[in-house]
Amino acid sequence: RTEFALKETMSSGGAEDDIPQAERKTVTDFCYLLDKSKQLFNGLRDLPQYGQKQWQSYFGRTFDVYTKLWKFQQQHRQVLDNRYGLKRWQIGEIASKIGQLYYHYYLRTSETSYLNEAFSFYSAIRQRSYYSQVNKEDRPELVVKKLRYYARFIVVCLLLNKMDVVKDLVKELSDEIEDYTHRFNTEDQVEWNLVLQEVAAFIEADPVMVLNDDNTIVITSNRLSETGAPLLEQGMIVGQLALADALIIGNCNNQVKFSELTIDMFRMLQALEREPMNLASQMNKPGMQESTEKPARRENPHKYLLYKPTFSQLYTFLAASFKELPANSVLLIYLSATGVFPSGRSDSEGPYDFGGVLTNSNRDIINGDALHKRSQSYKEMHCLHPGDLYPFTRKPLFIIVDSSNSVAYKNFTNLFGQPLVCLLSPTAYPKALQDQSQRGSLFTLFLNNPLMAFLFVSGLSSMRRGLWEKCQDYLRKINRDIAQLLTHSRSIDQSFLQFFGDEFLRLLLTRFIFCSATMRMHKIFRETRNYPESYPQLPRDETVENPHLQKHILELASILDVRNVFLENTLDDY
Repeated sequence: RTEFALKETMSSGGAEDDIPQAERKTVTDFCYLLDKSKQLFNGLRDLPQYGQKQWQSYFGRTFDVYTKLWKFQQQHRQVLDNRYGLKRWQIGEIASKIGQLYYHYYLRTSETSYLNEAFSFYSAIRQRSYYSQVNKEDRPELVVKKLRYYARFIVVCLLLNKMDVVKDLVKELSDEIEDYTHRFNTEDQVEWNLVLQEVAAFIEADPVMVLNDDNTIVITSNRLSETGAPLLEQGMIVGQLALADALIIGNCNNQVKFSELTIDMFRMLQALEREPMNLASQMNKPGMQESTEKPARRENPHKYLLYKPTFSQLYTFLAASFKELPANSVLLIYLSATGVFPSGRSDSEGPYDFGGVLTNSNRDIINGDALHKRSQSYKEMHCLHPGDLYPFTRKPLFIIVDSSNSVAYKNFTNLFGQPLVCLLSPTAYPKALQDQSQRGSLFTLFLNNPLMAFLFVSGLSSMRRGLWEKCQDYLRKINRDIAQLLTHSRSIDQSFLQFFGDEFLRLLLTRFIFCSATMRMHKIFRETRNYPESYPQLPRDETVENPHLQKHILELASILDVRNVFLENTLDDY
């Protein structure tokens, strides 16, 4: 292969023997590193996706080879141009693979700083026009590499909230797709156009725009910042548990998605991450901490993102998370999925009698599926029932269910006395509220960006930055007061307090109470099924219907001039 590369690129006048030994060695070394890198990269696909330890050394080796390859082609570019015929798109391919490595490292570790590293490699490809010559070559497979690079770059930009870059990339990708389908009469034209439609819908999923004075859109981030979660104050007695692992599951029919992320999954994963730091100051490459000092702050909880998993996939990942959960840690399960309701009548009221949420049936071939359809007495098979989660309540478990059948999980039983909380979405929203379900669930929006959700239920679709920031400040005050209400309650279930020591869970609990209180005060949310619920139940008068909290919500509505949307004397209405 090396000989071939040398022969192919020999200058027409010279002979192979004229190539200096050193240059010949350069080409040989480059070919070796290139082959080795491809081999290791392809091997990443065979690593188990669950379990946090087995993959690290393999990833480390792959990074090492790519680092060497990248530096090598920089140092010997002249020789490789002359003797190997190194093309710019080949350099682009190496950079793209390094970007993919960083992105997958982020997926494996949930450390947002690796997204910045992926972004810098992907940006370099675009700035240096590594792929610009591809269109001149009559090879459709090379153009597809370029299109895939764009799609991957867009995912990273979405996760980093770089929406201005996303819009530019979408326009460029659209032109590239048009050129590609015009030049090569390919069958994948429909698929690529679908990619464009998906990303366009994803960008427009937020129901409210925050605008600068010049009417440009303000990009808001919903990751945990230093001032994000209400601080624990003196006298608040809370548990010491830490959120260590999360399963984020998306299985909603018809919800906006891009890549394998639904909008609900996208919002929830950001609610479980801190703002990214710049990696350069911290470490030189994944897994290789330069200094012996530990980073000043806690890491993000580890996450598994499962898009439309089958029951067996979901259970495998759940078992892996459960097995690896450290002491004094919490496992969070977030389910955004279509409700599955019981088909037959049942005399009993057990954990398999209320249905649950949908799991994917496509890839699960279970014997007796046809038999199941014939009999009303069997339980739904492609469904995660509350009872399916019982074995995992042997460790602290925090469950969020966003579904039309979330109430199935209200019938939980705490068998093992470990901390256990389920936060459950409304099962229906008022007809008067325009149907937004395709653009993500309102309940998840409250957990991810409570102010945007509040504006949406108040009928507002845009807002000036100054007012947005004023409201955000007020919302932080509300969160502090909710934290006080929770920790000073006399009748609250201890599980809530045991989870309250963790910043992420503290923020989710305060947002849940804010969501519930807002909906209970809203004039069009009048049915019980319009309200979130929880297991164990919260003492309403001390939390979601507390007069002090209701007063705050009316104040927030006044700042926004939407007080007429809410009931004034809510306490008299119950």
